[in-house]
Amino acid sequence: MQKIQVRILCHALGTITEINLPGGNGIRIDTSIYSGYTIPPNYDSMIAKIIAYGVSRNEAISKMKRALEELVIEGVDTNADFLFDIIKNPNFIRGNFDTSFIDKEMLLNSNEG
Repeated sequence: MQKIQVRILCHALGTITEINLPGGNGIRIDTSIYSGYTIPPNYDSMIAKIIAYGVSRNEAISKMKRALEELVIEGVDTNADFLFDIIKNPNFIRGNFDTSFIDKEMLLNSNEG
């Protein structure tokens, strides 16, 4: 069994106006947020954790892609789009990454576009 976990971070205070959490086989969500939830001033920036699991790494990645596509959190700014960009990156999918991955792949590519 292979698992991939992402942590959904909130970048600032605000109120969640709409939420759709993914589900289904191979997806687990740990969160306590809901529509109408106001992020308090002394908040922990992690507002949700998504775990995808499958029989192979590729299956876990595929399920995480689907989960991030289905995820909707409106009203507050999160890192969900950034996580989706990582999970669909060809080098991430192939397993070609190290501690410089974000600098090399994600930040460089965002500056080019």
